[in-house]
Amino acid sequence: MDKKMKSIIGVIGSFLVCFFGLYRLLVETTSTADLLLVPIVFAVTGFIGVIGNSRNLMMLNNRSH
Repeated sequence: MDKKMKSIIGVIGSFLVCFFGLYRLLVETTSTADLLLVPIVFAVTGFIGVIGNSRNLMMLNNRSH
């Protein structure tokens, strides 16, 4: 498996984590902040992963040309 495929899998996985976090954040209507911490962490880390892996994928695409 080459670096480009790993980056594509990373983008997809990070997007799914971010989407799951956002979904849970929008669906849950609890009054306690403790239960909302996990969806917030998922959404933020997934977003950071999408940005990082997309940047890595762009750099790999620019090198191949």
